[in-house]
Amino acid sequence: MEDFLQHIDTLTINFALGAVIMPLLAAIVNRCLPANSKPSGWISTLAILVSAVLSIFVFAKVWNQHEVHQQQVWFTIGNTSVYTGILLNNLSVLMLVLVSLVALPVHIYSTAYMKDDDRYGRYFVYLSFFCFSMLALVVVDNLVLFYAFWELVGFSSYLLIGFWYTKPKAIIANKKAFIMNRIGDIGLLTAIAILFASYHTFDIEQLFGANGVVKSAAISSNWQYVACIGLFLAVAAKSAQFPLHTWLPDAMEGPTSISALIHAATMVAAGVFLLGRFYPVFTHDELTILAIIGCFTAFMAATIALTQNDLKRILAYSTISQLGYMVMAMGIGAYSSSLFHLATHAFFKCLLFLVAGIVIHEVQHMKDEYNLHIDPQNILYMGGLRKKMPLTFIASVVGGLALFGFPLTSGYLSKDGILIQSFEWAEGKDWLHKLIPIGALLTSWLTAFYIARLVIKVFFGEFKAAQFDPAIKLHVSDGKWQYRVPLVLLMGCSLFPLFSINPILYEKAWIFNGFSVITALDRVNIYHTILPLLVNLVGVIVMYWAYAIYIKEKALPLPESGFLFRFSYREWYFDKIYQKVIVLPVIALSKFTRWFDRNILDGFIHLLAKIGIGGSKIAEWCDRYLIDGFLHLLASITLGIGNFARRFQNGKVQYYLFSMLAIILAVFIFKILIY
Repeated sequence: MEDFLQHIDTLTINFALGAVIMPLLAAIVNRCLPANSKPSGWISTLAILVSAVLSIFVFAKVWNQHEVHQQQVWFTIGNTSVYTGILLNNLSVLMLVLVSLVALPVHIYSTAYMKDDDRYGRYFVYLSFFCFSMLALVVVDNLVLFYAFWELVGFSSYLLIGFWYTKPKAIIANKKAFIMNRIGDIGLLTAIAILFASYHTFDIEQLFGANGVVKSAAISSNWQYVACIGLFLAVAAKSAQFPLHTWLPDAMEGPTSISALIHAATMVAAGVFLLGRFYPVFTHDELTILAIIGCFTAFMAATIALTQNDLKRILAYSTISQLGYMVMAMGIGAYSSSLFHLATHAFFKCLLFLVAGIVIHEVQHMKDEYNLHIDPQNILYMGGLRKKMPLTFIASVVGGLALFGFPLTSGYLSKDGILIQSFEWAEGKDWLHKLIPIGALLTSWLTAFYIARLVIKVFFGEFKAAQFDPAIKLHVSDGKWQYRVPLVLLMGCSLFPLFSINPILYEKAWIFNGFSVITALDRVNIYHTILPLLVNLVGVIVMYWAYAIYIKEKALPLPESGFLFRFSYREWYFDKIYQKVIVLPVIALSKFTRWFDRNILDGFIHLLAKIGIGGSKIAEWCDRYLIDGFLHLLASITLGIGNFARRFQNGKVQYYLFSMLAIILAVFIFKILIY
């Protein structure tokens, strides 16, 4: 029996590895093909389909059963051995199946959405590599590889956000995303270094498992704070939380299909997944700070989404807001609800982005056909599309209701669970703590308004762009089957049956019950009965108010001028503040350092060079005219003496006798003269 279980575990490990490696193989194969190769799309789609099937098998073998952990020595430094392996527990396999299942409809959708792009094949290289990075991130069992794949997720997202590299906005957006994520990466690397220095292991199971050393032995308080700050920076960067959230709306410059994947279950989900992995590190006070930041981010992003007109930008701020819910849930101890909302959000947010992609695609065709000077992503130029695009309209309604948390949708179970538990958490605490559930409740109603505004502006009324040309006729549709099939699949996944047979009680959801409640929250019946009714009743009123404003034009509209409108429309001025407080000073500092380097450092070096050249010229003159001149003088004197002495050696005997006689006479005379 034990051998049989070991065989099953080995098979599970192999299947998990297969699920991870398949997208990498697809990326390698597609990279060997031409950049515009059409088979690339189906190669990547087949690979992610196989990954999804293998992930489902792994999920079935691990979920709520024993975890599977297999490792071997990777390398050894001194007395420290670093192991590498696969860790499959409920968190790992949930993310494994979630990433692959959400990526599958995105791949199918992309085969049609990107078919006219000149770099079609290269797109699928990046897409497959992106999926490989995320799938590997969720199953690795040590912090070294975790960090490596964390970086690869950021790098591959950088490639995809800037895929249309001829667009200046796309290049600015991917640079912005890359730089902000590097800030988070520095924080994560710092936290990993502190954990290793404190516990002498990179093993995730040894650190954070049920009997992990983090629970039994705390880090010294100062290093604890530093590690948690580093982890928060990593979460804030990847999951776009305040204050590192501004990159995500700009990331919409990439293809819409990529926006769907980034916002659903891959890059932005990595931050919440990191919280789930490192959760035991945080103390009660640190979790409270997380809850405050998450709540603030959710509320702030929702207020910004109220006034935006760019279709994808509204959904981007919606993503930031929902991620704020997840971080807040982690902070209040609603660990299971946070991961539950991560899973449900992946499907309905992917659905909404694919809807946005179809709408933008069709409006772009209208723009090209009638030579309209409009922005195909601006909802102010849309309207009246529901009759021409019925499936897309239904998908937008289902996704929008799930985003708000309407009954019978998956969002109702996960989002209302967070709201209920937030009020339970604040029970008995001071009024400052109660601001968190109140802020989350207000955010839910804001969500109802901006998603209703989006659906109404796009699908109801008349096609606004017709005002530019009365002869315009709507030639739009739901598109090819590659558009329709993903919408149908994701709509099914956005309803409650996938997650629970009970559409009302979030406690009955299988994901919620798959994770132990780390911070106990007592059930308070009044919140479980009154709160869902209050949320949905007011939410329906708010959605009807939006309908009355934009369609019936009978309700008092929101002011489209004044400080509050500008404050929301300008996105709380965060970009301007960062531009003035951080970017411009950094640019000024870089210009100063450039001037200092060019004029002071380089000037000093150039001065030394000139002094050296001048000294060398003086040395050359001294060498040539003094030293060489003296040597030449000696040589000339020696030559002269030699020439003079040579005259006495002429080979004549009589001359020699005469010379001897002359010398003797000279000596004799000299002697007489002296004495």
